[in-house]
Amino acid sequence: MIRLVQRFAFLSAILFAPMLTQAADIKIGFVNSSVLLEQAPQAERAKQKLEQEFSSREEELRKLRQQVQDLESRLNRDGVTMSESDRSDLERELNRKLRDLQRQQSNFRDDLNLRKNEELGKLQRLVLEAIREVASDKGYDLVLSEGVVYSADRVEITEDVLDRLQQMGG
Repeated sequence: MIRLVQRFAFLSAILFAPMLTQAADIKIGFVNSSVLLEQAPQAERAKQKLEQEFSSREEELRKLRQQVQDLESRLNRDGVTMSESDRSDLERELNRKLRDLQRQQSNFRDDLNLRKNEELGKLQRLVLEAIREVASDKGYDLVLSEGVVYSADRVEITEDVLDRLQQMGG
């Protein structure tokens, strides 16, 4: 979504550049979308929400890792003195727990990445909405984002957009 906005802004700047010399009354602004995505209060809330949502599964994984380590230690420590069948049973149990751990870790990573992407999408839409509101309220004709080599402080509206994001639910 951000890349689409960036490409649109870049193409708009190229298309409107000849007009700028003819129409000096066009008001242009710049926002640093990376700063907005990092510093928006909604970003911190999303992070806390994800931590809360996944903390119990993370704890389960930690316990399972500990069980695997305990089985490995027991096998290394007592494997030599165990009967063949006991050692074989312990190895099977260890292998089963290792497979279970790997499967659960993979599922955890997949689910976490999916949820992070969902939350990032929501945040990007909210940031875009805030940019549009600030641009409209302040009379900007064009707002550029990433890919800008230089912008004067007078066209920088990132702080205004951050303020708007805080008003929207900070």
